[in-house]
Amino acid sequence: MTILQILIKYWGYSSFRPLQEDIIKSVLDKKDTLALMPTGGGKSICFQVPTMAMEGICIVVTPLIALMKDQVQQLEKRGIKAAAIYSGMHPREIDIMLDNCVYGDKKFLYVSPERLETELFQERLKKMNVSLLAIDEAHCISQWGYDFRPSYLRIADIRELIPEVPVLAVTATATPDVVDDIQEKLLFEEKNVFRMSFERSNLSYHVEMHEDKNKRLLQLINKNKGTSVVYVRNRRKTKEIAQFLIENGVSCHFYHAGLTTDDRDRKQKDWVSNRVQVMVSTNAFGMGIDKADVRLVVHMDVPDSLEAYFQEAGRAGRDGKEALSVLLYHKSDLIDLKRNFELKFPDIPYIKNIYEALGNYFQLAVGSGKNENYEFILSEFISMYNLNPILTYNSIKFLEKEGYLYLTDAINRPSKMMIIVDRETLYRHQVRNPKLGDIIDVIIRSYGGMFNDFAIIDEFEISKRLNTSALLIENALKLLHKNNIITYIPQTTKPQLLFVDGRLSSRDVIIHKENYDFLKQMAKKRFDAVLKYVTITTKCRSEILLHYFGQKETNRCGQCDVCLERNKIALSQHEFDLVLEVIKPILMQQNMSLQELIFSASEIDENRLLNVIRWLKDSGKIAEFGDKLIWVK
Repeated sequence: MTILQILIKYWGYSSFRPLQEDIIKSVLDKKDTLALMPTGGGKSICFQVPTMAMEGICIVVTPLIALMKDQVQQLEKRGIKAAAIYSGMHPREIDIMLDNCVYGDKKFLYVSPERLETELFQERLKKMNVSLLAIDEAHCISQWGYDFRPSYLRIADIRELIPEVPVLAVTATATPDVVDDIQEKLLFEEKNVFRMSFERSNLSYHVEMHEDKNKRLLQLINKNKGTSVVYVRNRRKTKEIAQFLIENGVSCHFYHAGLTTDDRDRKQKDWVSNRVQVMVSTNAFGMGIDKADVRLVVHMDVPDSLEAYFQEAGRAGRDGKEALSVLLYHKSDLIDLKRNFELKFPDIPYIKNIYEALGNYFQLAVGSGKNENYEFILSEFISMYNLNPILTYNSIKFLEKEGYLYLTDAINRPSKMMIIVDRETLYRHQVRNPKLGDIIDVIIRSYGGMFNDFAIIDEFEISKRLNTSALLIENALKLLHKNNIITYIPQTTKPQLLFVDGRLSSRDVIIHKENYDFLKQMAKKRFDAVLKYVTITTKCRSEILLHYFGQKETNRCGQCDVCLERNKIALSQHEFDLVLEVIKPILMQQNMSLQELIFSASEIDENRLLNVIRWLKDSGKIAEFGDKLIWVK
C-alpha cells in the first residue's frame, strides 16, 4: 500500500496535513528527521504511517504514561497491534511484552526513556526487527528546554544497538537553541528539520488585567458559548472556580491528577461529548485529548513558560474556526510568578535532605530499590516530615532532572493475574485447597490465556459469580501469589516513584553547582519571556510567540488585544512602521515637545503622526515629562 492508502485505511483521512507527507517520506528514505509541529498538528501520524509502510516494529519513546495508554488504545481500535511498557508493571509482565515484540506481530512499542537503559530491554532490542525509533516530546533532551529530562540524553546510546534505524524526533515546542540541541544529542548524521508554521491565524491571543478575574471569566464564557478550557495553577482552585461557574449557571467540571481514574474518565467523556461546556483544570488536562471544536481557552494564572502556555492555548480552534485564548492577570500575579520562580530552585542541601527523607520514608537500605516502583502520595510524605509543600515538590522535580528519581502521575492500573505453575501442579493445589480451587476455576472460565500471559481481571465480578465479597477474592489471590501459584498485581491508581539507581548514600547524591546554576539561568530566561509577553502592550501577541520559537518572518495578526488597539488609529502596519521609523530615533536621541517633534518629522503627515504618538503614549512607550515627550526604553 502507498502511504496515502495507509492513511485512508487506518485513519480515515483522505489527505495529509501540511508537511506530514514530507516528513513521512524523509523517514522512509531512512533519514534522521526532526519535526516541529504545534499542538494539534498531527505529530503521531508522522511515525505511525511510515511504520505501517515498513517491515518491523517502531519503538516510540515518550515520558507521558497517559499518552502511551491512549495511543495504544487508539491503535488497537484501528486493528494495529501495539504495546506499552511503563512504570509500575510487574517484571514478568514486561518480560512477556518484550517477547511479544520480538517474536509476535506488534507494530508499535511505547516505552519511557528510563526503560531503554535496562539490560533486559537492551538484550531484547537486539533481537527485534526495528524499523523506526520515534522520540516524542523531543525537547526533553535539551537542557536549554523547559522540560529537560536527563534520561533523554541516554536515548542516543541505544542507536549503537540498531545502527541502521532512522530516528524521527517530534515536538510541539522548541526554540532555535533547542532545535539544534535535539539533533546534536540524538546524533543526527546531518541536520534535517521540518518546521510547520507555529502561526494560528484562526486563534486570537488576548492578555487582560482585571481586579475581579472570576467576573471577567464568567463574561468570556457567556459570550463564547462553545466548549471551553480554563487553566489554573493548583488543584484547590479547580474546584473553587468550577463551583463559582456552576453557581452562575455554567455547566462545568473540575479536573486534576489527584482525582480517581474513574472520575477523570467520566469528566473527560462528559466534556468531549459536550454534556458539559467548561473544564476547569490544572495542566494535567489536555495531553492526548483530541477535541477540535474548543472555542475558548482561559488562563487564570500566569504560566511558568511560553512553551507551556503555547501548548495549552493551542488546544483552542484545532478545527480551523475562530477561537480565543485569554490570559487573565492581576498585578499580584506577577509578584506570585517571581516568588514561584525563586521557589523552583531550593538550596542544594535542602534537595539532598529530601532525597534522604524519601529513602527513609520507603525504609530502603542504601543500595536497594533499583528499578523498583513505590506508590507515593506526596501529601502524606510532606505531612510525615512536616515539610514545605512547594519546596519539597520542586526538590523532587530537581532530583528527577538530575536522574536520581522518576515520579509518575496517578495512572489507572487494573488488576492483573497470571498462572505461573503448570496445569498438573495447579490441579494438585486445588485438591488440597478446595475453596481456593473454586476461585481459580471461576477465573479460568472467565478469562482465557492465563498460563501464557497476564489477564486483566475484576475482583468484584469474580465475587458476584461466587456470591462472596471482593475483599475475600483479593485476599485469596494474595495468598495464591504468596504461595507462588499465580502472579497477582492488584489495582492501583496512585502515583509511582522510581529510584533509578536504587537508594544511594548521601555522599553519592551529587548535584553539580554548575548544572544547578545553568538550569536556573535557563529558567530565568523563560521567566523573563513570560513577563515580557504579559506586560508588553506595543507588539502583536502572535508575533511575540512566533519570534520566541524562531519564526522571524511574521506579520501582525490584526486580532489580538494589542492589534485591536492598534487598528483604532486607522493606519496599516506599513504606514505605522514608516512613522515609527522616523520618530523613534529622534526621541531616543533627545526629549522634545510635541511641536518640536512635528517640526523634526515634517515629512510625515501630521494626523498620522499624532495618531501614532497617541497610541504610543497609551501603550506606555512614550511618556510626558513637563512639556517634553520621552521615549521609554
